[in-house]
Amino acid sequence: MPKEAVVSTHPLDEVLRTDRLPHIWCPGCGLGTVMGAFARAMLASGIPLDQHVVVSGIGCTGRVPGYLKVDGFHTTHGRAIPFATGLVIANPELKVTVFSGDGDLVAIGGNHLIHAARRNIDLNVICVNNFNYGMTGGQLGPTTPKGAITTTSPYGFPEDPFNLPHLLASLGAVFVARWTTLHVRQLEETMIRAFHKRGFRFIEVLAPCPVGFGRPNDMGEGLDEMWFYRRQADYDPQAALEMLEVSMHKDSKVICGVFVDTERPTYMDNYHKYVLSKVMGGKSGAA
Repeated sequence: MPKEAVVSTHPLDEVLRTDRLPHIWCPGCGLGTVMGAFARAMLASGIPLDQHVVVSGIGCTGRVPGYLKVDGFHTTHGRAIPFATGLVIANPELKVTVFSGDGDLVAIGGNHLIHAARRNIDLNVICVNNFNYGMTGGQLGPTTPKGAITTTSPYGFPEDPFNLPHLLASLGAVFVARWTTLHVRQLEETMIRAFHKRGFRFIEVLAPCPVGFGRPNDMGEGLDEMWFYRRQADYDPQAALEMLEVSMHKDSKVICGVFVDTERPTYMDNYHKYVLSKVMGGKSGAA
């Protein structure tokens, strides 16, 4: 008879608020997987936990900071990036991560997203993209694939969705990646890489939402969507960014990888160079 393995601690006890578990997410939701990868990446990064701050907006993904044993900030809808920008400018030593969903970041928060990338604010942004507003009823959003059924597009979404890696690369993000919740090891390694870069970093994670998106589109439960990613996912970091749109067609590919990894001056680098150096008469310490 095999003996039951009993341990007194879990490897993530140091970073999870276990008193708040179990979480509120639906069965099959990908958010627990993404949060677990993020927690392991924080520990593996070698960066002290008291330097990490996680900021989120409203929605299912916005609940992540409440489960992490680091400083967190649960802000208003679409405003995670402005709050995070204030934190990183006030204390550049912090490693600030914005952790939120496609609706919060790209719809109501879209204007903040594009300008933070343009300015190259020193932020790590993780967008969990489940293609709908999962918490408020499964409405369409700007990343909903064309033809998909939602509560506000019962005959099929007629618009072209955002291709997020293409969009963020065009805005000047220095690090752009996409994985699915099936690619746990790759996602964790990519998060570690992002922690050690300066500038605006963006990681899109495609995740199942079996209640809000999967069922209306006959995708089955969360595990069925994971099988979809297993069949359709293709690793191609050299892919043309304009070809990375996610489609509902059964033969379409879900292209994953790290597509951009470059360097350019951050917002604060430029602020020191063009503003403080003149205000302080060249005594600001700027390069």
